[in-house]
Amino acid sequence: MNVPAIYLALGANLGDRAENLGRALRALAPAIGVECVSPCYETAPAYVLDQPRFLNVVCRATTTLDPLGVLRCLKTIEAAIGRTAGLRFGPRLIDLDLLLYGELLLDTPELTVPHPRIAERGFVLVPFADIAPDLIHPLLGVSIAALRDRLPDAREGMRRAEEIVL
Repeated sequence: MNVPAIYLALGANLGDRAENLGRALRALAPAIGVECVSPCYETAPAYVLDQPRFLNVVCRATTTLDPLGVLRCLKTIEAAIGRTAGLRFGPRLIDLDLLLYGELLLDTPELTVPHPRIAERGFVLVPFADIAPDLIHPLLGVSIAALRDRLPDAREGMRRAEEIVL
C-alpha cells in the first residue's frame, strides 16, 4: 500500500499555546505518524487582528487514513483540546489544518486539498518551507519556498520561537 506524505498546519493563540501544540502532535498517533516538525514561530494574527499572537508549526506525517478520515481525526483532536465553534479566524486553543495529502487534488463541500489559502499565509509558508522547501505544490506547480518568496510580507509580524521545542 502506498502511504502518502501529508502536511499539517498547527496553530494556537489561547491558553498554554506550546502545550496545546504539543498535545495535538502527540494525539495524532497512532492514526497519523509524525515524521518531522518545523521550528515553532510566534506570529501576528491574520484576518481578525484584535486577538493574541499565535504559535504555528507545520509537520510532515504519513497515514493510512483517507483525506476525510484525516479531517475527522483533526476535528476530534481539536475538540479534545477544548476548541469550540467561534468567530471565523478568531482566537482558538488549537487549529489543525490538512495542507497537502500527497499529490491529491480534492474539492468537496467538506474538504479542499491542497488547502486553498496556503499561498496567502506567511504563518504557514515560512514553517512549511523550513521542512519542505523543494516540495512542489500539486495545483500551483511551484515549490513551497518559491511560494514563500513570492509573498512580499511572508515574515512580517513573525519571529522564530527558538525557546519552544515540541
